[in-house]
Amino acid sequence: MLYLHDVWVNWFEGEENGYNVCHFHEWRKDDCVELLDQAPLLKVNPLLFHYIENDLSELPQQLLQDVYQKAYIRKNHERTQVEYCFIVTDGTNILAIDTMGYHIPIRKSRLIPRQEQLVYEMIADQEELEYKFSEDELNKKEHHILSPSPETMRGLTRKERQLKQLLFMALDQLHTTKNTAQIRYWYTEWNPTKYEDIQEMSFQDVWNQLYDETKSGWSPKHKLLCERLVKGQPFFEKLWEIEQEPKVN
Repeated sequence: MLYLHDVWVNWFEGEENGYNVCHFHEWRKDDCVELLDQAPLLKVNPLLFHYIENDLSELPQQLLQDVYQKAYIRKNHERTQVEYCFIVTDGTNILAIDTMGYHIPIRKSRLIPRQEQLVYEMIADQEELEYKFSEDELNKKEHHILSPSPETMRGLTRKERQLKQLLFMALDQLHTTKNTAQIRYWYTEWNPTKYEDIQEMSFQDVWNQLYDETKSGWSPKHKLLCERLVKGQPFFEKLWEIEQEPKVN
């Protein structure tokens, strides 16, 4: 088995979408970066990699057995054994995984570029390891407003993705109110040219239009709507403020 040593990781916990596991250039100073003293390196097929990267479903039993207690984390000069922790690649993409003792990929991290290059060199002549997993789980996964599709987030920075998810959380909350006057007001804020049409539309039609029109990209218009929607809601406001701090990418 191949092993990678002295691996810097920046864990993103409970992420079912790979776009939220940030690449090195999006790491922030206040992220909690750790050092893996040693971790097994597995080369798998792209389908399994996608399954691990974009889901929180059970990992193949054989894979778990193969990596069991073979990784170590270094903290305060102490070397601690980790139950299920490994580096996985499909030859193009690379992830570090820590299940935190469970059988699902709870913590995920990208690697720093220098170590990514090392992985490519190490696996160049390696065959893919075969692991059985439920491909049905891949097909079952559905994206929705609180778990947007990769297409919805494509091309956005970490800050923009965070704010877009905050906007969607606020829109989702708006949906639960079923308040027609309120949703008409917000859609008019977003698209004032449709003011007259909006007055004739049902709650669901207005909400659907607003959601459909905000799904694509990110712009100052999106940001303004998000800022206004979260105002007066402490939890949402806190998330908004975090993303407004200087040097947040």
